Amino acid sequence: MEFSALALAFEKIENAPGRLEMARLLSSLFSSAASAQECRQVAYMVQGSIAPAFEGLDLGVGERFAIAAVALCSGAGNEKVEERYKKEGDLGSVAQTLLGKKSQMALSSEKLTLVGVYSAFVRIAKTGGAGSQQMKIKALAQLLNCASPLEAKYIVRFALATLRLGVGEPTILDALVQFQISRVMRNAHTLKIDGDVEVENLQLALVEKEGEEKAADFQKISYEVKMGEGDAGKFASTLAEEKGKSKKRMELEAVAKSRFGDVKFIIEEAAQKEGSFLLHAIFTIGEKKKMREEYERAFNLCSDIGEVAAAVYDKPQEMREFSMKVFSPVRPALAERLGTAQEIIEKIGECAVEGKYDGLRMQVHRSDARVEIFSRKQEKMTHMFPEIVAAARQLPAKEFILEGEALAYNAGEDKYYSFQQTIQRKRKHGIAGKSEELPLHLFAFDILYLDGKEYTYEEYSARRNILEKILNGNKTIVPSKRIIAKTAQQLEAFFQSCINGGLEGIIAKDLKQPYVAGARKFAWIKLKRSYGALADSIDVVICGYYLGKGQRTEFAFGGLLTAVYNEESGKFETIAKIGSGFTEKEMGSFEEMLHKITIKEKPAGLESELVPYFWVKLKYVISVTADEITLSPMHTCGKGKGEDAKGYALRFPRMVELRIDKGPSEATTVSEIEKMFKMQKK
Repeated sequence: MEFSALALAFEKIENAPGRLEMARLLSSLFSSAASAQECRQVAYMVQGSIAPAFEGLDLGVGERFAIAAVALCSGAGNEKVEERYKKEGDLGSVAQTLLGKKSQMALSSEKLTLVGVYSAFVRIAKTGGAGSQQMKIKALAQLLNCASPLEAKYIVRFALATLRLGVGEPTILDALVQFQISRVMRNAHTLKIDGDVEVENLQLALVEKEGEEKAADFQKISYEVKMGEGDAGKFASTLAEEKGKSKKRMELEAVAKSRFGDVKFIIEEAAQKEGSFLLHAIFTIGEKKKMREEYERAFNLCSDIGEVAAAVYDKPQEMREFSMKVFSPVRPALAERLGTAQEIIEKIGECAVEGKYDGLRMQVHRSDARVEIFSRKQEKMTHMFPEIVAAARQLPAKEFILEGEALAYNAGEDKYYSFQQTIQRKRKHGIAGKSEELPLHLFAFDILYLDGKEYTYEEYSARRNILEKILNGNKTIVPSKRIIAKTAQQLEAFFQSCINGGLEGIIAKDLKQPYVAGARKFAWIKLKRSYGALADSIDVVICGYYLGKGQRTEFAFGGLLTAVYNEESGKFETIAKIGSGFTEKEMGSFEEMLHKITIKEKPAGLESELVPYFWVKLKYVISVTADEITLSPMHTCGKGKGEDAKGYALRFPRMVELRIDKGPSEATTVSEIEKMFKMQKK
C-alpha cells in the first residue's frame, strides 16, 4: 500500500461527520491492505502509535526536532517554520504548505509506502544514545523529502502524536467487521438460500447505489449476482416461491460462503435481469454483533489492536478460538455498581465478597524465570516492584497470569496505607529505598492462565480455588480477604469491617460467572463508601483548564474542565468544571503538568460546548466527588438532541486525587453516570 492512500484516508477520517462514517472509511482502508502486516500497521497508525502500549515504544520526537526536520527539508529555515507554527498552531499544516512551495523534489526521492514509513518510525523510536537527536531529525527529514504535501502533513502530525483523528479501538473493531463482511461478499463462491438451495460458481459484485453503502451501521447493500443457467433457474424458483407468500416484504435467509469464511444475511429484495440477479442484502444486527463480540473478545485478551487486525486479515475463521498469551496483558474485568448490600444479594444471590483495595491494580505474567508486571493501563512496570517479581518466581508454576491489587501494607499492625502513599512506589528512580520504606503486598484476586490452560471460562469459585492453591505459603503475594455471604446482613457486616480497616469498600462476585475481560458486567458488583447522594467517586479525564481569578490570580491554573467516556460513540463528553479540592501546592503542580500538554484546538474525540482557556491532550485522570449528579444544558455527558436537551453534570464537584494509574479509557463511562443518577433518586 502506498502511504498516499493512508494520508488521504486520514484526511477523510478527520473530516468525517461521525463514527459510522469513520468505520466505513477504515473498512475501505483495511480492504486496500496487501497483507496481514499492512493491516496491523494501519490499525496502529490510525491511532497514532507504532505498537501496543505494553511494548513502551514511543517516538520521542518533540516539537523542536520536528521543526528542525521541516526546516531542513523545505529550506525555509527554523525561524520561518517556528513563526508559521505559532501563527497556525499545527506543524503538520505548516509542513504541507512549505513542502507544497518547494520548486522541485530531491532527486533521490521515491514514493513512500506504508511499510516503509512505519518501519522508519520504528527505527526513530528505537534510536537512542549519543547523537540520537540529530539521527532522529535526519530520519524524519528523509521521510519528508520523499513526501507529497499531504503525506508531509500526516507524517509530522504522527511524529508529534497530534493526528486528531479521534479513532478509538471500538471504531477499529467496527471497521474490521465491515471489512470482513465486504471481503466475504466480494469473494463469495457459493450462496446457500432458504436453508437448502445452494448456488455455486457465482460472481457477486457490489452495486453502487446512492446512500446504501453509507446506510446506518453498514446494514443495507445491493449486489449483482451472476450465475450459470441451471443455478439461475433454481434461484429464480426459490425467489418466486418466496414472493408468492402472503408477506409484506421478502425475508429470504442466505449465507455467502468464501475462502475467507461465511456471512449470513437477509435478501429483502430481488430482481432478475438478463444473466444476473440484483439483490438488496440486509446484514442483521445480530450477525454483526456476533462477529463484533468475537473481535472485541480477542482484543480484550491481548490488548493489541494490531494483533487483532492481523488475525482478522489472516485467519478470520479462527477468531473465536483466539486465546491469551503470556506477556500480552489481558484487559481487566470491571465491576458494576449497586447502592446497598440488599440490592447485591437480590441481584446475584449467595456470593463471594472481597475487600476492595485502593492500590495499584497489577497483572503479573510469568514464564519460567521471566516475570513481567503490567498496570491497568497495560504499561510495563516490572522494574518498579522487585519484591513482587521475586515472590512471583517462588510460586509453584512454570507459566501463569494472575491479577491483584498491590498496596503498601503493614502486616504487623494489619494496617493498609493510602493510595497516595502506595503510588509513591510507582517511580523510575530510588526504587530500592522506597521498597524498604513502603513494602508492597499483592492481594491477588484472580488467576487467568496457568501452565498452558486459560481459566477465564471457568466459574469464579473454581478460579479462586486454583489461585489459593498456588499462593499457599507465599508471604508477599497473598489471596485477597473474602467471605461467602448468603444474606445482606453478612455482606453489610463485612463491608463495614473493610471500611473500618481502611479499605474503600467491597467487591461482590457471582460464584458461577466466568472472568469477563475488558467488560463491565454484574458478575462483579462494587459497593463503596458513599459521597453525599453519590454511591461512589467518579473518575474523569482532564480536557482543559482555566486561569486563576480572585485569590488565585498568582496562579496560571484556576480550575479544570473534565469529561467522561461514552462507550457507544467512542468519544469523551464533558461533565464538570472543577475549581475546588486543590491545595496551593497541587495548583502549582497542575499548572506545570498541564502546560506541557497544552494544544491549540479541542482534542479529537471530545464533545464539548464549553471552551476553557487552554485545551490539553486527553492524558490525565482524576477522581472527584460531588454532592450529586444533576441535569444541565451546559455539559454534553449523555446529552440528547434538540434545543431543550440536557446532559448530566456534577453539583459542587471536588477533586480527590490524581490517578496516574489510570488512562483516559478507564474513566467513568456515560452509562455508569446514568446508572448513578438513577441510584441517587432511590
